[in-house]
Amino acid sequence: MIKFIKNFRKDEDGAVTVDWVVLTAAVIGLAAVAYQQIEAGATGLATDVNTALTSATISTGDRTGAAGGITGEGTNN
Repeated sequence: MIKFIKNFRKDEDGAVTVDWVVLTAAVIGLAAVAYQQIEAGATGLATDVNTALTSATISTGDRTGAAGGITGEGTNN
């Protein structure tokens, strides 16, 4: 019985598996956090673009030959 306990304590076959499980869980956790940050940024950007496009006015010009263009909030015109 003492020999069995000594051999069991020296045996490291399962240690590599445990290391890989912990490493894989850490990678998955970091990927989930990164996804949340990217998703939040993309949603904010899409909202800003939607607001800018909704408030823009597109002009095709007038009969006097004035050029058309896009005017509205967020443009330099």
